[in-house]
Amino acid sequence: MKGDEFMAKYDVYLTRQIPDKGLDILKKECNLKINPKDCAPEKEEIIENIKDVDGLISLLSDPIDADVVKSNSNLKVISNYAVGYNNIDIKVANEMGVIVTNTPGILTETTADLTWALIMATSRRIVESDKFSREGKFKGWAPKLMLGSDVYKKTLGIIGFGRIGQAVGRRALGFDMNVLYFKRNPLKEKEEKQLGAKYRDFNGLIKEADIITINAPLNDSTYHMFSEKEFNLMKDTAILINVGRGPIVDESALLKALKNKEIMAAGLDVYEHEPEINPGLKKLDNVVLTPHTGTGTVETRDKMAIMVAEDILKSLKGETPPHIVNP
Repeated sequence: MKGDEFMAKYDVYLTRQIPDKGLDILKKECNLKINPKDCAPEKEEIIENIKDVDGLISLLSDPIDADVVKSNSNLKVISNYAVGYNNIDIKVANEMGVIVTNTPGILTETTADLTWALIMATSRRIVESDKFSREGKFKGWAPKLMLGSDVYKKTLGIIGFGRIGQAVGRRALGFDMNVLYFKRNPLKEKEEKQLGAKYRDFNGLIKEADIITINAPLNDSTYHMFSEKEFNLMKDTAILINVGRGPIVDESALLKALKNKEIMAAGLDVYEHEPEINPGLKKLDNVVLTPHTGTGTVETRDKMAIMVAEDILKSLKGETPPHIVNP
């Protein structure tokens, strides 16, 4: 519709710009207020900007705590542009009658791909080799130049065996790997056979695995799940990959383990004090660091934008959104 013919039915605040495919859906029925800065807003900014809006689209990095939720009694829905939603005070949202949604399912394969990118990069020292080559240090093939570690036929241990963990495991079968997993409630034997995976208790897995990937959510039981004790139990040739949540790993303990060669390498997409990264990790060659890009493909981010937009609109129209987390 042209300018004066358009009458927005709803007001929605977005803490960050999202892909156009989501914005185009929202613009048909909403008046949008979007954070103009390419960085996360402070809590006070969110409170100021959600005054009188009907809906909020937030990111996992946004602190949507009790103060934020209670600051607008008119707020009807919070749609989190992420599969996780531990940044939102669900209890208070329930008390205030605010619907909360997320973006599950569509992140699975993309995040599994990134997990494998980190596995290959750390095992074969790709980033270190790239830097070595760019700096003009490559003088020809040599028998002991940039020796890495095989992935083929190794033992992969997966912490958290939900959708993403299982997708990581499926890819491992192509490398003829022995796949182990740990989760709170083990799968049935039939499911394990279908996935080609075997259950281990936590200590058993970290002792046995050559490569360990963290694909678990953050909660009380996973906070600092990997600390000094765990690194001491791991093989000194082991590789740790974290695409789950940063605080699952005690970064100070990880730094010590890497420097002392208690483990071989690490690949991290998430950080304990994100967006800050432990300065010591940046100095090590046996660490690959990516900026929380587990879902970072055009296709996936577009799907996420469409999902949050459709969930917001359904909620505002009094319908039950398909991805509600607090029904």
